[in-house]
Amino acid sequence: MLEPSNNNELPAIPAKKYFTTGEVSELCGVKPHVLRYWEQEFDQIDPVKRRANRRSYQRQDVLVIREIRALLYEQGYTIDGARAHLESDNHKDDTNQSRQLLTQMIVELEEVLLFLK
Repeated sequence: MLEPSNNNELPAIPAKKYFTTGEVSELCGVKPHVLRYWEQEFDQIDPVKRRANRRSYQRQDVLVIREIRALLYEQGYTIDGARAHLESDNHKDDTNQSRQLLTQMIVELEEVLLFLK
């Protein structure tokens, strides 16, 4: 998963249920064609297909994409290596994703607090 220091480089994930390809692209710092390629390479990314085959990603998908981005771009994994890492660390992913969700919620709550002041 992304370390908390790396989370600051990427925008906070808004509190909504579904995200478009463009939104996920901005949230994860990758181009839309990269998302479509990763969707084919990684079983963990499973966007919902809506009318006209439009993809709708959920928060869990965004977290997985951020993890894949960190593995490939920051830790130097290959596609095969990142895939193997994700498959072998499924039990650790739950803990790491929970930690990232908590960090994300803290950031969002701090934003709400600043808005209320």
